[in-house]
Amino acid sequence: MNEDNAVLDPFPSRKWRTRLQLPEQRQRLSQDSEWFEIYEEGARRKLRFHDYGEIYNRPGLYEYLFYDLLQCQSPKRVVGLLQEVRADLDIGEPLRAIDFGAGNGIVGTELRRIGAASVTGMDILKEARAAAQRDYPGVYSDYIVADMTNPPAEIDRRLHALRPNVLTCVAALGFGDIPPRAYYNAAGYVELGGLLAFNIKAEFLDSRYTYGFSELMRRMVNDGVMRLEATRRYRHRLAADGEPIHYTAMVATKLAEIPESMLVEGN
Repeated sequence: MNEDNAVLDPFPSRKWRTRLQLPEQRQRLSQDSEWFEIYEEGARRKLRFHDYGEIYNRPGLYEYLFYDLLQCQSPKRVVGLLQEVRADLDIGEPLRAIDFGAGNGIVGTELRRIGAASVTGMDILKEARAAAQRDYPGVYSDYIVADMTNPPAEIDRRLHALRPNVLTCVAALGFGDIPPRAYYNAAGYVELGGLLAFNIKAEFLDSRYTYGFSELMRRMVNDGVMRLEATRRYRHRLAADGEPIHYTAMVATKLAEIPESMLVEGN
């Protein structure tokens, strides 16, 4: 079989073992500036970890980089905590989820594993939807590509019709990948009493970090818009230099609609 024919390869991540190289470095890079090199078509190419469109376009590259090489645990940890909370609260209603910042479908796969009746993927990148349809067909009931800072009217109607009772957002908050306004809009579709499951880099929970999603979350808790049900600090993944990166997984109940006045600028 031709190794480059990733559509026919049931394990497309294997080919990147000899084609991907992390930088040799003595100084640790910030998380949003990490990079790697791939060898393809006779040349080396440098990509940032956050060049998601480029990564999704290459079958198996996302899985090899983040899961095989850097040992990412976030989808299992966040969805696992969500499952625990639903059990603790004795929630028997079928799980209807929006997976916000869905990427190529790994979180959606975890939601199906815990019995989700429907999962709607949502991302701003068309490459993410194409990758999810290619890599994890059938996981998503629907997959919406839209800029959720200003959702089109047709998307707004579709999302209201879903009546979601869970919103997941995994490894996409705090670095500008998802602006606070986009999260605010997405959370607005979740029914009152529904659950918000997300994670954020542990440092962003410092009380001195008074902008962006971190501040939005604090205001939502302090003003009774959401009630934290569970939090868990864990190792999200390894950094490019092999050091651990810690995140905090959170699951909260949405108690009221989020006032727009709670929004703050920043990541």
